[in-house]
Amino acid sequence: MNIEAIRLVCDAECNVVVGQSHFIKTVEDIGEIMAGSVPGVKWGLAFNEASGPCLIRTEGSDPRLVEIAAAMARATGAGHTFYLVIGPGAYPINVLDRIKACPEVCHVYCATANPVELIVARTEQGAGILGVVDGSSPAGIEGPEDKAERKAMLRRFGYKF
Repeated sequence: MNIEAIRLVCDAECNVVVGQSHFIKTVEDIGEIMAGSVPGVKWGLAFNEASGPCLIRTEGSDPRLVEIAAAMARATGAGHTFYLVIGPGAYPINVLDRIKACPEVCHVYCATANPVELIVARTEQGAGILGVVDGSSPAGIEGPEDKAERKAMLRRFGYKF
């Protein structure tokens, strides 16, 4: 078995959700979730089929984001995994509960705008995601000014009153 870190390459203004599901129907179900959650959202999705023809299945509202998602899927090669790239103006928080409630979704590894690396194991059978490195390690503990900025940011974004 070989273990490697695969850096997901994405546009700076995008977010990515990476997960595992068990059925090809995931592609259309997540597509419906995206279309019904944030009107006009730009998104791209790729799903690594793990049986039959073993194709990378794609959907999306933006060809560039579909391309990015497909490149992520190809880079990992992990079966039954999906890569959702969300464009500017929408965030994982807008869709994550609905994605996690999707009957085919087994696990969500990450939902982030940070630089992200997937820890992937490769065997004779195929590849699987072992874990995620999401962003950077902590540089310290927040002080009073950091706490005030965090609370102000949440209010600027409209997540708190």
